[in-house]
Amino acid sequence: MLKWIVLALVLVPLVVLALAVRPVLARLPQLRRAVEKLQGRADEAVALREAAERLQQRAEGLQGRLETTEQRLTLIRSRRGD
Repeated sequence: MLKWIVLALVLVPLVVLALAVRPVLARLPQLRRAVEKLQGRADEAVALREAAERLQQRAEGLQGRLETTEQRLTLIRSRRGD
């Protein structure tokens, strides 16, 4: 009798654990695909951030060139007497 009680105390939790783990194991392929999609989006976000930084640097360079051009134009106008 004691043997059956001990066996039940060991097997019942194992069965409950197996029933609880089964849905998680069944969803692993979906979860893996979701992780891969998220990783791809993270890579895209990094690439976009780098492109935005390059664009900002270029805009700053163009702003500097614009300021220089405006100064030259002002100097040319002042020499002409306009």
